[in-house]
Amino acid sequence: MSTIRSVTTWDLRFPTSSTLSGSDAMNKDPDYSSAYVQVHTDADDGITGVGFVFTIGRGNDIVCRAIDTIAQNLIGKNVELLLDDMRVAWDLLVHDSQLRWLGPEKGVAHMAIGALLSALWDIKAKRANKPLWLLLAEMEPEELVHTLDFRYLTDALTPQEAIDILKDGKRGQQERISTLLAQGYPGYSTAPGWLGYSDEKMVRLAKEETEVKGFKQIKLKVGQNIDDDLRRLALARDAIGSDVRLAVDANQVWDVPQAIEWINRFHDFDLAWVEEPTSPDDVVGHATIARAINPIPVATGEQMQNRMLYKQYLQMRAFGIMQVDATRVAGPQELVLEYLMARKFNVPVCPHAGGVGLCEAVCHFAMFDYVAVSGTTEGRMIEYVDNQHEYFVHPTEIRNGNYVAPTAAGNGTEMLLDQAEKYLYQPGH
Repeated sequence: MSTIRSVTTWDLRFPTSSTLSGSDAMNKDPDYSSAYVQVHTDADDGITGVGFVFTIGRGNDIVCRAIDTIAQNLIGKNVELLLDDMRVAWDLLVHDSQLRWLGPEKGVAHMAIGALLSALWDIKAKRANKPLWLLLAEMEPEELVHTLDFRYLTDALTPQEAIDILKDGKRGQQERISTLLAQGYPGYSTAPGWLGYSDEKMVRLAKEETEVKGFKQIKLKVGQNIDDDLRRLALARDAIGSDVRLAVDANQVWDVPQAIEWINRFHDFDLAWVEEPTSPDDVVGHATIARAINPIPVATGEQMQNRMLYKQYLQMRAFGIMQVDATRVAGPQELVLEYLMARKFNVPVCPHAGGVGLCEAVCHFAMFDYVAVSGTTEGRMIEYVDNQHEYFVHPTEIRNGNYVAPTAAGNGTEMLLDQAEKYLYQPGH
């Protein structure tokens, strides 16, 4: 038997605002940051569980403090009890009634819980000597579904339906695992798209990402100035040609009528999707936009804070592309639920990534989906930006525009702290 001995947090902030990498119409000067957590046990296996929450600078310390506070619920707990039944860990943290009052099930507390649950799943995967995507895929459907919380979801997805989806996903699973290991999973690049970049830099990067790195889609940020958007989209489309997909992302900057008017000027560019046209909490607004800008699909999800919002978007057909973020919700169990609901409603998922650790983390869930849930990569791809990967023990690798499937045990987000600690935030410095 082993117990959880301690939890350590690190407030790491990378000065990306100095290059305007990450800049968009809503977030003009982000400093990509990680509220990074290590869960230590007294086992003699040398395993440390890791998790994190991605932020863009100020407030990263608030997330670290939330993780430190919530972690007190884990100190001294039996590790095997939690790992053998991860629903116990979920209930211990998500259903702590006093903590829940801060959400409920949303915001800083919910994200902090997600970091801790991710760290526990990391320990579970490392003990099994499997990458997280494979651990999840090879669990028996009943066992995995037992870890999930269906409260507020059964009008859209029942536990039995989830079991049936996962049982169906067992057919041909070994062949898909082999294909994934051989070919990887499709990615797309946002590297050219930041609003702070000059036209020349955008065009150069658009060509490099598609012609050299092999991405079949790029994404540009929009929403600051309509004339700039039209000019940049024309330049990008000319640079990449008609065979490469082009998406845009407004990062929630518009009201609903403004979004409809603005997006309807983009029809000449054959867009793959328009992302986050308005507030992520506005389900009806997204549904209204989706109908008004057809056939351009709406994509959103990176800042949707819990499984209940995803349920409503799916029920109202408020998007054509569902996106998820690895650290916005409460860890792997909630992400699995989101993928299962997407399968039930037959909506493709294209995860958000690019920030510190997000590529390393979210690819496990996209690959789990391919192997065990949807069984396809058709219309699905993972966002990619070449940021901070050098600070990870097992950094994301891109080959011919595809994510190479991770094979190292764990969730893939363990950092090289001896190298990253130079970005440790020091108040007052």
